[in-house]
Amino acid sequence: MSAVVTVDPATGERLTEYAAFSDADVDAALDRAQQVQVGWAACSSEDRAAVLRRAAAVLRAEADDLALLATREMGKPLAESRAEVEKCATACDYYAEHAAAFLADEPVATAADRSWIGYEPVGVVLAVMPWNFPLWQVVRFAAPALMAGNAALLKHSPNTTGCALAVQRVLAAAGAPDGLFTALVVAEPDVPAVTARLIGDPRIGAVTITGSERAGRAVGAAAGDAIKKSVLELGGSDPFVVLADADLPRVAALAARGRLLNAGQSCISPKRLVVDAAVVEEFTGLLVAEVEALTVGDPTAPGTDVGPMARADLLEGVHRQVGASVAAGARLLTGGRRLEGPGTFYAPTVLADVRPGMPAHDEEVFGPVAAVIAVDGDDEAVRVANDTRFGLGASVWTGDPQRGVAVARRIRSGAAFVNAVVASDVRLPFGGTRASGYGRELAAAGIREFVNVRTWWVLDAPAATAPASE
Repeated sequence: MSAVVTVDPATGERLTEYAAFSDADVDAALDRAQQVQVGWAACSSEDRAAVLRRAAAVLRAEADDLALLATREMGKPLAESRAEVEKCATACDYYAEHAAAFLADEPVATAADRSWIGYEPVGVVLAVMPWNFPLWQVVRFAAPALMAGNAALLKHSPNTTGCALAVQRVLAAAGAPDGLFTALVVAEPDVPAVTARLIGDPRIGAVTITGSERAGRAVGAAAGDAIKKSVLELGGSDPFVVLADADLPRVAALAARGRLLNAGQSCISPKRLVVDAAVVEEFTGLLVAEVEALTVGDPTAPGTDVGPMARADLLEGVHRQVGASVAAGARLLTGGRRLEGPGTFYAPTVLADVRPGMPAHDEEVFGPVAAVIAVDGDDEAVRVANDTRFGLGASVWTGDPQRGVAVARRIRSGAAFVNAVVASDVRLPFGGTRASGYGRELAAAGIREFVNVRTWWVLDAPAATAPASE
């Protein structure tokens, strides 16, 4: 039987080996999910909320162990992993508190005696999730999907299999019925076939993916072919627009921290720093100083700001993008190399004079690389910000927030932040446009992605006439 082996990216050492699911194991998990979902949907919202609240308590009680697991599997500093665990707990509490209101029947005045809009579960939701936020990405789909009365199957990234199984264990400990949420352990070579087979299975009601543009296209195409509802949260090349009147020292510090969070491995990281030419030299100098002041090293050690990249293949891909950008004329101001020693550490990198035709401009760089692009005024800043096939997040930095909002309104994105680094918040919808995907996670919009919006029309006696039109 094939196996999945997890590796510590900080040391290169093997962590754990997991037996991969056979086709029969996958089918059994899907059968069980379909069966248990019927009873779960029949539970009251209060009963489902009680499970989510207990899950939040378990997450908080086990925060240190869960954070260490995430750090060892994918490399982020422990402080970031602890914050991720708390964010998961917050999401569980949020949906436990608000799901009933989000999904309450909505009466509508019509010619019927009673008519309303209902929100009903779709059945079993398949989630294909990435490694970069291995707990949060899972919980932010699972909390609303389960509160809506669905069951869930998770196909997580193989290198964070321990985190996938940990979420399953947390929900079981909270009292979720056996089989309501199952993490499928799938070996890397089998992922495309297993995912496609599951999407095509009539027992799956909807599919959600957070991942690369390539993976999203494959999942979206399969879901479309099967006529299944899907949510795609894909890549991003978010602009970080610095206007000439911005507080440069503060903004440079936030740019460095925002870009290098999780070693730059975040869809909503500010990847393209679009800076007014009047201040670009000063801003770039401040940015380089901030980047070089960050501590790169053991992610389990106190004081570490930047850990390793999650895998060697990811590091090599980023290094190729940096090399090709420099060869095309970008200036390497700091970094641009793999660090010596064990693990997959890449030096935090700043590129200047980035222009169209360079990978740092045209592609998503999923690693610790900041690309500085000089622009002449607000209009060019908007043009450059929109010069991407992606549209996930965007931020604008200025001393005049009204000006910032006016500029941000002209940028195409799923989220617009003024004088703040883009981040997800369970109270607000999260998602993108164009190649960054479609659909929304979080808030009321997120839970309504996983339901059938049903129209109800009730007469106390049969209608006197048939409708004259459809």
